[in-house]
Amino acid sequence: MTDAERPAWVDDGLFPFESHFVAIEGHTIHYVDEGSGPTLLLLHGNPTWSFVYRDVIRALRDEFRCIALDYPGFGLSSARPGYRYLPEEHAQVVTAFVDILGLSGVTLVAHDWGGPIGLATAEQRPTAFEALVLTNTWGWPIAGAPHVDIASHLMGGPLGRLLMRQFNLFVNAMIPAGHRLRKPTAEEMAHYRNALATHDRREATAVLPKAITASRAFLADVEAGLPDLASLPTLIIWGDADLAFRSKERQRWERTFADHHTVILEGAGHFVQSDAPDRFAAAIRDWRTPPTTRGARREMPTEP
Repeated sequence: MTDAERPAWVDDGLFPFESHFVAIEGHTIHYVDEGSGPTLLLLHGNPTWSFVYRDVIRALRDEFRCIALDYPGFGLSSARPGYRYLPEEHAQVVTAFVDILGLSGVTLVAHDWGGPIGLATAEQRPTAFEALVLTNTWGWPIAGAPHVDIASHLMGGPLGRLLMRQFNLFVNAMIPAGHRLRKPTAEEMAHYRNALATHDRREATAVLPKAITASRAFLADVEAGLPDLASLPTLIIWGDADLAFRSKERQRWERTFADHHTVILEGAGHFVQSDAPDRFAAAIRDWRTPPTTRGARREMPTEP
C-alpha cells in the first residue's frame, strides 16, 4: 500500500466508498474494493474513472466484491514520470494490480477501452478469470468503420489533442453525448472535470483517441488471444443508442463467445453503466443466477 489522500473535491455522497491506493511500477493507483462475494473487476474507458461505476457498485456490493481501479493519470491515480498513457501500458498496470491483490475467480466487467485492456490482462492471467461482462467495447483492430477512423484521426491529431488539453473537450463533449436516458448532473460532471483538472493531467485522455488506430499491434495481440478466452461464460450488456459501438461489434462478441447471454438496454448511450445503472446491475445479478437457457438475447424494457 502507499500513502495517498483522497482529494477534497470527491463528494462522499456521490462516491460513498473508501479509497485505497497501491504503488505499482512507480504509479500510485487508486481503487475501491466494496462488498463481499464473487469478485467483479470493473474497468473504465476514456475519459472516465471508477466514478462511472458508482451506482452499479452501490447496487451490487451486498452480493459481490466490487473492485474498480483508475488507470495511471485517470481519476484519483497518478502516473510516474515518462508514462505514455498507452493502452498496452495500462494493461501491464492492471495485470500487476491483479497480481498484487492476489485476485482469483474474477469476473471482468469491461467498458470502452476497458475491453482491450482487461482482455489483455485476462489473456496474461487466464487462471485468475472465470467470466466476462462486455459492454459497448471492442477487442480487435478496427477496420471498415469510417466514423471511428475519422474520430480517431481528428481527436487524436494535433488540433484534437490541443482542444482536449486546453478545454477538457473529451469530458465536456463526450460524457453528455454518451448519456441518452439521463443527463449527468452538474455535480457528476464536476467529478469528471476535476479528475482531469490541469493541462498535464489531460494528457492521459488525449492519448487514447489516436491509439484506436495507432495501437493496431496491441489490438491485434488482444484479438489473437480471444480464442483462449472463448470458453468463458460471457454476459454482453449493450446500450443500443451508442454512437461509437453498434450492433456490428455486439454481434462479433456473440460469435466469439459461444456461452454468451446478451442483454440489450434499449435507448442507453455509450456510458451504459451510468446511463442505466439499475438495469446494468440487474443484468449482472440475474446472469449470476441465470435461467435454464443461456445464450438467447433478451431486451430489457426502457425505464419509465
